[in-house]
Amino acid sequence: MKWKQREFGEESPFIPAGPFKIRLPFIHYRFEWPDYVQGLLMCAVDLAAIPLLIELLGMPFEVALAIVLLNGAFYLLHHLLGDPAVPGWITPAIPLIMLYCMQFPEGPERIHALIAFQMTLGVFAILLGLTGLAAKVVSSIPSAIRAGIILGAGFAAVASIFEVGGRFETFPWTISIAVGIGFYLLFSKHFDKLKTTHPIWGLVGKLGIFPIIIIAIVIAPLFGEAPWPTIEWGLISPDFVGLWTNYTMFGLGFPPLMLFVTGIPTVLAAYIVLFGDVLQTKALVKEADLSRPDEKLDYNPNRAHLIFGARNSAMSVLGPDVTMAGPLWAAMQVVVVQRYKDGRKAMDSFIGGAGSFRWGTNTGLLLLPIVSLVQPILGIALALTLLIQGYVSVKVGILEARSQSDLGIAGIIGAVLVIKGAAWAFPVGIALCLLIYGKDFFKNESDETFTKDLVPETKENA
Repeated sequence: MKWKQREFGEESPFIPAGPFKIRLPFIHYRFEWPDYVQGLLMCAVDLAAIPLLIELLGMPFEVALAIVLLNGAFYLLHHLLGDPAVPGWITPAIPLIMLYCMQFPEGPERIHALIAFQMTLGVFAILLGLTGLAAKVVSSIPSAIRAGIILGAGFAAVASIFEVGGRFETFPWTISIAVGIGFYLLFSKHFDKLKTTHPIWGLVGKLGIFPIIIIAIVIAPLFGEAPWPTIEWGLISPDFVGLWTNYTMFGLGFPPLMLFVTGIPTVLAAYIVLFGDVLQTKALVKEADLSRPDEKLDYNPNRAHLIFGARNSAMSVLGPDVTMAGPLWAAMQVVVVQRYKDGRKAMDSFIGGAGSFRWGTNTGLLLLPIVSLVQPILGIALALTLLIQGYVSVKVGILEARSQSDLGIAGIIGAVLVIKGAAWAFPVGIALCLLIYGKDFFKNESDETFTKDLVPETKENA
């Protein structure tokens, strides 16, 4: 089968394999070089996980790099198995997971806690994918609690940067300038209009946070907050032996069973924000599908659960990772969708665009010149990612609420989550919902706070 053989309005060719649809580059889809080249550059964002791993687990740089490489390889599973998505981290959950892990002493106990957490999340996602119960699980949680968990994730992301000893104290000027520019490029209505006036601004808008990272590479040395990068040539040297000897169950043994129990509240909190990414993926794929009648796109949330569940399960064994394996890299999914809308000549198949991009990031991670270029500002790149995610999580969390009572409960849940963790936040949320809503605990009644200004026709659809 060849990618050229796709008939108008049909799916791209694939090899059926149960719930999966196997597609290989150059055979089932055209390799998209523009997306591949962009992936070479955007691997810098994947590398931002390294300072997290160094900070949380005390890993050497080369060991953390090995985890990033493993995670990158598993990113390829989505498009290879038929999921039309650009996968990424579970970014909103990172602060929650860090708070949970820091309850344990640094060393084998903390590593065991992370292994147990990621394995539990992976198995949970696989079970939901097999049974198709994902939507029912999330919808059964009162809107006030869902809003509170997502709000808390946003609060925790911002707090991790501005707390005493946080990254803002190390990079105050760089973070201030880069975040200001970043928020303008990503969220400003003025820049939205500017993107339509010239192709250069349009290109800048499509690159997500990459332009901000390039700006940080220049700004940080100018303010004396990081050294100028020393470009090195060749290929990277990840330390897989050190990883498997000191940071996995191969060297440390299987985690105590109690750690699987204690992690359940935070796993559920992480899954709530993860499911938001699933819904966002579905919406973006639908948008792409409607724009291109020549190709039918098939997004199956259950298949996606099986894939990112398998990724988390595998990483918990091979290289536990605080960023987790998520279903979506929202910024890059939007970029691929926008290029896909330009027509079949620009991008023959969406699978080709998403897959070529992830082949590009995997290639970039192997190249020492790219890794050495961004290494001095990886902590800044992570701070930018978390602050942007904090903005999005707060906005999404508020919109999860259905009433003013929901908002009040959500605010308390969010604050408790940041201070005490998910194990406290869930009981507090349940108690408040019972006290305020009583027998209407599960009804999610609306007081029209979010719909009172809409015209009747729009209100009915809200």
